[in-house]
This record gives sequence, structure tokens and C-alpha cells, in this order.
Amino acid sequence: MAPKSSQKKRKGGQKKSAPGKKKQKQVTPDNEEEEPVNMESMGHPEIYPLVLTTKTQEIFNCRVDEDVTDELPYKLIKKEDILEDFQNRAAVSDFYPVKKIIQEYPGDEILLVYDKEFKYGLNFYIIGTEEGKENYLNPPEVPEEQEEQKEIIPEEVYVYKPPVSKPWVSLGSEKEIEEESVRKSTKQVTYMISRKRRDFGAPIKFSDQNASSVKDAYIECIAYPDHNFTLKQLEKDIGMQAIAQVEDTSTQTRWTYPKNASTQYYSREFSEEEKETLGKSKPLAEFLHSVSTSVEIALQQNEIANIFIDDWKSLAEEEGTFGDKSDTHLKEFQSFTDLRSPTEKMITCVAWHPTVPGLIAVSVAVRLAFEDRVHFSGKLLLQPSLILFWSFSDPIRPQLMLESPDDIFCFKFCPSDPNIIAGGCINGQVVLWDITSHADRIENIKAGGSRSKKATLKPMFLLEPDSNKETMYIRHCAVSSIDHGHRKVITDIHWLSDTIELNRFGTVFENRNEICCQLVTCSADCTICFWDIRPQKTVATTPTTEKKKEESIEIPFDVPPTFLHLDLSWKPLCRIKLSKSETNLDHCATKISLNEGQVLYKTPEKLLAQIKVTKAEEINPYLNLENGMANLLKPVDISTKFFVGTEEGSVIYTDWKIEKDPETGRVMAKKPLSVFTIHDGAIHTIQRSPFYNDIVLTVGGWNVAIWKEGVMTGPLLQTCCAPKRYTSGHWSLTRPGVFYIGREDGHVDIWDLLEKTHEPTQTQNVCITMITYIKPWVVSAKQQFLAIADYYGTLHILEIPWTLSHPSANEVSSVNYYFEREVKHLEYVEQRKSIREREKQEMELEKEKRKLKTYQKSKELMEAELKMDYESYLELENSILVQLGLIKILEPVSYMEMM
Repeated sequence: MAPKSSQKKRKGGQKKSAPGKKKQKQVTPDNEEEEPVNMESMGHPEIYPLVLTTKTQEIFNCRVDEDVTDELPYKLIKKEDILEDFQNRAAVSDFYPVKKIIQEYPGDEILLVYDKEFKYGLNFYIIGTEEGKENYLNPPEVPEEQEEQKEIIPEEVYVYKPPVSKPWVSLGSEKEIEEESVRKSTKQVTYMISRKRRDFGAPIKFSDQNASSVKDAYIECIAYPDHNFTLKQLEKDIGMQAIAQVEDTSTQTRWTYPKNASTQYYSREFSEEEKETLGKSKPLAEFLHSVSTSVEIALQQNEIANIFIDDWKSLAEEEGTFGDKSDTHLKEFQSFTDLRSPTEKMITCVAWHPTVPGLIAVSVAVRLAFEDRVHFSGKLLLQPSLILFWSFSDPIRPQLMLESPDDIFCFKFCPSDPNIIAGGCINGQVVLWDITSHADRIENIKAGGSRSKKATLKPMFLLEPDSNKETMYIRHCAVSSIDHGHRKVITDIHWLSDTIELNRFGTVFENRNEICCQLVTCSADCTICFWDIRPQKTVATTPTTEKKKEESIEIPFDVPPTFLHLDLSWKPLCRIKLSKSETNLDHCATKISLNEGQVLYKTPEKLLAQIKVTKAEEINPYLNLENGMANLLKPVDISTKFFVGTEEGSVIYTDWKIEKDPETGRVMAKKPLSVFTIHDGAIHTIQRSPFYNDIVLTVGGWNVAIWKEGVMTGPLLQTCCAPKRYTSGHWSLTRPGVFYIGREDGHVDIWDLLEKTHEPTQTQNVCITMITYIKPWVVSAKQQFLAIADYYGTLHILEIPWTLSHPSANEVSSVNYYFEREVKHLEYVEQRKSIREREKQEMELEKEKRKLKTYQKSKELMEAELKMDYESYLELENSILVQLGLIKILEPVSYMEMM
């Protein structure tokens, strides 16, 4: 262990290594300095250990192994040189810890000794007295008699002392031993082996026999591979020692004569005289004037027409411009990346604009874990959290940017008005935007225009972006209260239909406003909340209160007052918790899927018609929301059941209605109707089919499942484990039997139920990282796009081929027949299970009856069995005696011989 002086000097060395702290350090006066540490405890009070750096050794010429060696481990240093070093380097000097000793030293030279073996803890030490210096340089001679006496002194003899027994005190160790001890928990099974008495003492003969000739004499169990139960090894722990393989090789090459060849090209330029003559020449001017028109036409044709197109393919059929029917691969059409973002972000949600073709919105979030997000929370507050609007006309610069208080994990366009957008933040808040004032900006970039009858996209060179336009930042209109909302990230959000609305008990009523006014969200805090964008209660406001309200609330000029009454005071209308039946814990919901009557899906044509009507009226219905909810509402008979996907991989079918518990009297949600644990990971997608309202697709973990609402026995289709984890999925919008699944390795699995149901029909690589979201879009009857977002923040737009976008003549009925057949198969399996259970019960009853019969035998049967056993014993005894020769067999004699 190093002495205290070494620790203090090391601390001083650390302070010297920080150049920024030299000015802040104040030198204490001599009377306040600490006393230097000597070796008085070791019997040498005159020795003071030091640490001398290489620079100090060079200054005083005491370098190790050069000036100071094993033969001469000391050096005399002048006191004046050390004092001069104090003036030059002050506290940086290595002699500063013993400054007081050096100043009080009476002599002119100080002895510095090299401590190679670190006897005193450091590499050098000085001797602070003249007597000590003389004793070190001229050690006194020890008389020989004293050395002999030291050798004669006997060593101490060790005396054995037997241990004394003490009473044992329990400290609880016996309980730990009992807990850690292994005991037999399984009940032992005993077997009794017996043989008949007549077999005792019988001679035993061993002989050889042919195994093939004697039945059941030889049984061979040969191992064989069973393809029905083969398991694919996914993970294996192996320890190995890598050894470099050394290999000597030689090659005989044919030598050719080397040749050095080089070409240097210099551009030829006209001289000044030649330039003047050519500039004044009339033939050149006439040539340029005659050719300029044809050159301009040729350049225009290159911009308008594709000169590399194959004319023969274009003559084949009209659909050839959007891909051949035989082509089945997704083609890259365009990609979007936010190059101006200073941090690495991923895409969390994607949504196509309902009415503007070629416009897509994405939400981005910082790629950080929860611990890193908490650690860098101060820096993240300085960076904006955005939803980006990308247009096909400008792949570099986003058209709009929606700001939010925190990163958005999910968002949805309002079905009644696409200018209203609702989103869920990672911190648990719900945000609302109103982009009505910027609707003209995004409608001007609409591809196709109003002149063309067909909704097809224009070529990219015709959609030139306006260089004068800058990206617009739009602030949110309202944000929910952080104290009364979700506690964790909002994982999914949906708008309820414009025909229904809910009260705080989950009862469904008729919506007389005929616009979507309610939302449903699910979060990682194990709750599902219903939100109403209208005020909960109507309060009659007087003119004085309205004036005070206007004076207290200052609305920014760039924020519309559509949802001002909700900002920072918005609370959920109804809250549901999905409790587990066995424990007090709750299910952590990640995705929800509502019924078609509960969620409103409108086609772009219907939305365009509705927007035209609102423009004609010039009154936005969302501006009159402060009037409050209607008191007299008509109840609606609609299903309130929905599907929920959890973080544990469970699929829950439950009801959102809230009822009172008859035992406790508390208001609580109903227990789930069914819970299925099919997936082995968190569920990322739960979506209803656009063709069959009762068919639901779930994606999570390493498998995919298809469910039918009303069938409580299990999924209709459950895929096997994939090579990589599934992260997203979506149904095809035009083919009922096709859906797309994204994986964590950047591949997309395309499933076609009419072709294969046990594996994907096609797998295609799109990117090198995890796919976070998939969203298809129908441009026209001849063109469809598939938006795929990845973990690195890139949005890939792929063109769907003809075979995956155009259904066959009877595909809807064929897929429906497949689902009905699977339902019948599940019913048959359940019937067989019930039959097998009945058979098992009947067999158990028969076994019990047999046991009872054996104990209930009559006395006559018992006597008859005993008599038969006794007779068989007498026969055995008689045969043994005959074999031993103790009894002779009397041969039968005829009647004639007796006469």
C-alpha cells in the first residue's frame, strides 16, 4: 500500500495535467502549507519520498539508468538550483511538496537517492538532514561480534495450542442450507416382480436361435428422419479456438515483355487571329442561323418524348406503359429523405393524402432508446418534432412541416376533412393540426390536374418545383393535458365514424353533427382512451367573460383558432383498462382495430365531393364546435367489440362498454371475451380486410395470423416462424388474397393466398435496415404504389406490378370460399376434440368398473379358481416326482394278459 504522501502527489499530478485550471489555482503561503510526509513510521524521519518526472530528471541531470544507476543510485543537487526551479515553475515543480524542507536545509548540496524497488513508495527520495546524508554516503562499520550475536539468536519456537470448543450460535445459515438443498419432489414408483412357485429351482438352458425365425425375439429400433417434426436450429452457442492456418504456395507465371504506353491529350485552341476571322466569317453565321431552329426542336423532343422507348412493346397493348403482366417484382419509383435533419431519425408512421395525388405525409422520431432519450432530453427539446409532407414533384424539399411538442409515433387524417390531422406523441399527448389555410399550397402541386380525366401522374420533368417557395412550418392548434392523458407513448390512433358518438360510459349514440368528432387512442400505459374534440359541458358566457377570455389568451397569428378550447385542457372522455383475469396486471395495447361501422373510410371521390360542398357553403363545420354536445341523443344499435394487439403478442377480442362491478360497485371495463397468445413478440399491425369486414390480419414476432370475427376457437391461418422478425404489414387494396409483410432485415414478403398459404409467394429486398411501416395507394386503375419506410428515415415508393394489383375474375369469391373452408376445418377440429374427450372419459369409467368387478367376485368363483390352482399344482408335483424316479408310472394291462 502506497503512503499518504504518494497519494497527495498523484493528486497534484492530476491537477497539473489540466491546463485549463492553472489560473484558478492559488498558491497558499508557506505558513499554511501542509507538512511534508517523511518515513518516521519506518524508522527514517530524515527521508522524504518524491516523484520526479522525466522533464525534472533532464533538468537536474538525474535520469534513470543514465545518470543514476544501480551501482551509483544517488546524486548531489545544489540547493540553489532547486530554489531557482521554484521561481521558474512554482507549484508545478516536483520538489514543491518538500519546499519547506529544502529552504530550511543547512547545507549547500542535497542528496537525492533513486528508489528502484519503491521501498518508500515513490521512485526518488531526498535526505533532509546532514547527518542522514553522511550516514548514507559513509555508512558506519558494524563490529563482527554484533553480527555473530545476531546470527546466534534463536528463532521463536511455535507452541501448539489446541482449540477450545464453544457453544454453537445459530445465525440463520441452516435455513439457507435447507432452502438450497435438493430434495426429491416426484413420487417414487415401486414395481413388484414375482414368478410362480413351480419355476423355483428349475434348470435353465441357454441356446442360440435365429432372430428372423422366432417371432418377437428380436426388435430393432432404427433411427429415421421424420420430416413432419423437423426443427430448424435458430440459435446455437459454440465455443471454439481459432488457429491461423499457414499455407505455402508457389505459382509459375509466364513473363511477358513489359511495355509502357501513355497518351497525353492537349485541347487545341484557336489563336486570337483565327478567332477574329471565324467570328467575322459569313458562312459560319449562316450555318448557325439555319441549324438553330432544328437544334431547338431536337432539344424539346428529348425533353418531351423518350428516345429510348421500344416501339414494338408500346404497340402490344395499352397497359404495357405501367409494367408487363408477367412482371411480379416491385419497382423503385422514388425515394424521400430529409437531408436537413441534424440527427438520425426513423419513420414511425406513413399516410397518403386522401384527396391530393402524389402527396404523402410521414412522421419521424429520433433513433434513441428510452435511457438515451432521457439522457439527451435537454438536447432533444431544442430540435423540432415534425410531420413531413412530401410531393412527387419535389423529392428533396418537403412541402409542409407540422410541428409538435414531442416526436410523433402515429397520426391520421380526419375522414370528414383531410385538413384536420390528429397525432399521438411519444410523451402521451394527443395533438391536433388544422392546415386549411395552407390547402391551396398543396392542391397546386396536385399531379394530373383537373383537365385530365384520368388520374395519372405527370412525368417528373414536367413537375418542376417552384424555387421561390420555402418549406412552411405549421404549429399545432391544440394539445392534450399531459397530466390527464396517457403516461407513455401513444402507439395507435383512429377517428370514429361521423354517424356515431360515445358518452363516458361507452354507450353509442347518433352523431347529429355528421362530422368526425371523436378519437380513440391506445398507449403503452395499458389504457385505451376515447377523446371528444368538442367541449364536455356548455357554459353560458356573458360578454364580460368573453372579453376577459380574449384578453387572457393571446392567439399567435399563424395558429388557427379551430381547437383553441382544447389546448392544454383536453381530457379523455372515456378510459378503458384491459385487465388480466389471473393477475392484477393489465394488457399493454399496441394496436387496435375497430369495426367498419365504428371507423369511417371514405374514398377520394366522396371526400372531393364533400370538400366542394363545404367550399360552396364557405363555412367550416369544425369552427362551430364550441356550441357543445347535444343533450338529446338517439341510441344506436351497433357492435362495440373490437380487436386489440398487445406488447406480449396476445390478440384480444373485447368490448369497450363500461359497467359497474356488482361486488365492489366500481365502474370498470368488461373482461376480454377471448385472449389468444399466437405471436411470440409485440404486435405491430392489426388491420381489417378492405374486402371482408370480419377478416383481421395481425403481424407480430416471427409469424402472421388471419382471424375471423365471431370465431373464438383460433386463427384461420397461422404462418410458421420466419427467418427474421416481422415489423409491419398491410392488406392489398385491390386484391383480397394479397398482403405485404415487412421484416427487420429490409425484405418484403408478398403473400398470395390463392397461390400459396404455407409460405410467401415472393420475397424482395427493399433496403438494408428494418422496415417500420407499409402503406399502399391506388393512383388509378392502371397504377398503384407501395410506400415503405425504413429505420434510417428513408421513404421508398415502389410501383406494384400488374399481377399484384389486378384481381382475377372470381378472386373475391375464391378467397371467401377459402376462409369459409378454414372455419369449417376449425369447427371439425373442435368436434374431434370433444369426441376424444368423451372417449377418454368413457375409457376411464370402464377401467373403474373393471376394478370394481375384480373386488366384487363371489365366493363360488373364488373357490373354483383356488381348486383349479390346486389341481394344477398336484399335476406339477406328480410330474416332478416321476422325473426324479420316486414314483413309477403303472402301465395299463389288458384283460387278456390278466387272465
